[in-house]
Amino acid sequence: MITRQRLTISYMAFILHRLSGIGLICFLPFHFLVLGLGLEGEAALENMLAYTDQPLIKLGEYILVVLFSLHLLLGIRVLIIEWMPWPDHADGRGGLRAGWIFAALGIALILGWIFIDGVMA
Repeated sequence: MITRQRLTISYMAFILHRLSGIGLICFLPFHFLVLGLGLEGEAALENMLAYTDQPLIKLGEYILVVLFSLHLLLGIRVLIIEWMPWPDHADGRGGLRAGWIFAALGIALILGWIFIDGVMA
């Protein structure tokens, strides 16, 4: 059951950080598969690289860049929360903590857009 305390922006950032990490872990087997095809020979790798020109794969690459950026920036947020001193009134409902969450989301989407713009050009 989701209580009111769990609907804070900090809790949502916690969930986003965990889900983006799980998404990145799910990507690793596919990455290793492509690397393995490169070891099998040039023809196998070229076939796989030709397959990656499909729009659905491009969407997956965009999602991957957004997940990586989001996980990186929210991880930096966690490090700042752990290592930086906070005033007594910094209870997580605003200020730098919330600013990091919105900045991380915005930067992740912008980096994804830059990536997809470069790939589709």
